[in-house]
Amino acid sequence: MDECFHENDYHVSRRIYSNRVFDQVHERQAQEIQSLRERLSRACRCTDKWAVQKIKGLLPILDWLPKYPVKQWLPGDVVSGVTTGLVCCLQGVAYALLASVAPVYGLYSAFFPILTYFVLGTSRHISVGPFPVTCLMVGSVVLTLAPDEHFLRPVNITGVNETAREAQRILVACTMTLLVGLFQVAMGLMQVGFLVRYLSDPLVGGFTTAAAFHVFISQIKTIVSVPIHNHNGFFSFAYTVIASAISHVMDLNSQYGASIVHSLPRGFALPQIPNIALTGNILGSSFSTAVVGYAVAVSVAKVHAAKHDYTVDGNQELIAFGVSNIFGGCFSSFVASTALSRTAVQESTGGKSQIAGIISALMVMIVILALGPFLQPLQKSVLAGIVIANLKGMFMQISEVPVLWRQNRTDCLIWIATCLASIVLGLDVGLLAGLVFEMGTVVVRTQFPSCATLGNVPNTNIYKNMKDYKNIDEIPGIKIFKCNSPIYFANIDYFKEKLREEVGFDAVRVFKKRNKALKKIHKLIKKGKLQATENGLVPVASLGVENQAFEKEQVPELEEGASQLDSEVKVQVDWTSELPVSVSVPTVHFHSLVVDFSAVSFLDVVAAKSLKLVVKEFIRIGVSVYIAGCDGELVRRMEALSFFDEEVTRDILFLSVHDAILFIQLETSTGNDEDPLAEKDMVNILPVFM
Repeated sequence: MDECFHENDYHVSRRIYSNRVFDQVHERQAQEIQSLRERLSRACRCTDKWAVQKIKGLLPILDWLPKYPVKQWLPGDVVSGVTTGLVCCLQGVAYALLASVAPVYGLYSAFFPILTYFVLGTSRHISVGPFPVTCLMVGSVVLTLAPDEHFLRPVNITGVNETAREAQRILVACTMTLLVGLFQVAMGLMQVGFLVRYLSDPLVGGFTTAAAFHVFISQIKTIVSVPIHNHNGFFSFAYTVIASAISHVMDLNSQYGASIVHSLPRGFALPQIPNIALTGNILGSSFSTAVVGYAVAVSVAKVHAAKHDYTVDGNQELIAFGVSNIFGGCFSSFVASTALSRTAVQESTGGKSQIAGIISALMVMIVILALGPFLQPLQKSVLAGIVIANLKGMFMQISEVPVLWRQNRTDCLIWIATCLASIVLGLDVGLLAGLVFEMGTVVVRTQFPSCATLGNVPNTNIYKNMKDYKNIDEIPGIKIFKCNSPIYFANIDYFKEKLREEVGFDAVRVFKKRNKALKKIHKLIKKGKLQATENGLVPVASLGVENQAFEKEQVPELEEGASQLDSEVKVQVDWTSELPVSVSVPTVHFHSLVVDFSAVSFLDVVAAKSLKLVVKEFIRIGVSVYIAGCDGELVRRMEALSFFDEEVTRDILFLSVHDAILFIQLETSTGNDEDPLAEKDMVNILPVFM
């Protein structure tokens, strides 16, 4: 050992720990396993404090409203609420075009969901209401189940029965909205909000960009009727007022045939019961819409929560949006989520809480009750312009592709694949295809994990990939193999293949070749051509022929007599030297194999069985196998999978690679008949210098 220390060096002196010794010394505690009855009893136990927490968790307004700082937050919330309310009105009317329903229902969709989210939601900044992507998904279902062809007038009357068509279309939209809400509430109650984490940012980015493309295409036919310029944000309200006035004064509808809103009746529609008979046709679309709407909303909510230092409860958000959609579906609304641009307006204009949201709902209510008719002459091309202008943020996501390519090509491929699939196959199937592709990349990355042979930095307990560094050494007689992935049924064969590559031989083939050589050696001994001595195998001098000549002789009793000879004659063969028979036996240059499991998080049944077989294969050819770096949970999993037996014992487990290496070196120096870890107090054994 080098006794020259640098000022940043430190010296470690401790006992060598196998898992067995460590558990004994530090008194490993048995994991408490509760029965189902005990767990249910504990979960159903109710105290006053627990009840208050649950009620506040279900109704977050009871927690934040009593603490609301009126003087500090109310002025900003009022300004933000008024501004956001104007944007809500315009977007609600415009997004109704995407949902293929009358514009007034867009106003309802910008009003009713806010009321319930105000009570149940946990985000202080998102603006709840229509979102272009979910509106388009609703619209595609509406047009499928209620196309114009179903409402043609009799032969002698031309045109479409618009009254019946609009009634059926809003019925389809409301039924789908109710079903979306039920899905979201069910997922929230089952605490499965974490499933949305599988919708990664690249997948959502590619999907929303494709959705923006679909929205843009759907609005071209509307927007080209009258040439206009797109405006976004708060100024779109002033532009819309001017456009409405020009359309009314110049009578563009009758003079030039420009399509206008026509009807925005005052007041609210009566509640209606959705058509349950439609659920079978919209079940799949409703589930995908529920997932997309929630995923977008919770993503935006978490961005603003991180910015303003508070937390968002994902499961409670599912319940909040679910109840909002159920409530809205009963009052002629379509699916609610959040629009990125509308939320940005609410946050940037000073909004601090959902008080701004409820004020924006009051602004929408004023339009519904009083100002709706003033928007009736508004051209639909203007509304289409508003829709397209609000797609700017989604289209700008295309700029992320080159960045993703440089950072992580797999994530970039997920973005591109999801986008193309959603454009070509449609939003529902495209989202599913993108999700399958994303899961496939995860499987591929774990199915073909990186594996390496480790070497030691001299005089340290540091072990690194030998291909990455020059000044590291392979420990003589010991091979260290590391796998950087969980090991399960899909990658266990790859694990064994990489292990064979790194060690340089196949343990099964070595065993078979050695058996073949031993049988031939036994034949030669039986014929008197070889003699087994303490110094090894010695050829009989009087033989006068080469050993190879006897390889071709056929001995019928070979298979029956091999075991008998093995018991009668103890043959010591040095497998590293030249053999007296012409059998090519792969050379094994090490006596111990250490497998680093520090990066292995779990094993399944198939992997445990295969790994146990691999360990026994190495033991059969005289190579001791040690597993290092397993955490407690992985060890418990191995025990549950019956990994250990009389041959493969828990003594092969060590806390670290260095513990295993020191044990092997100590065992080699003291002999295999003694237990190195049982000597004295086992302290100051092979100190480590770094």
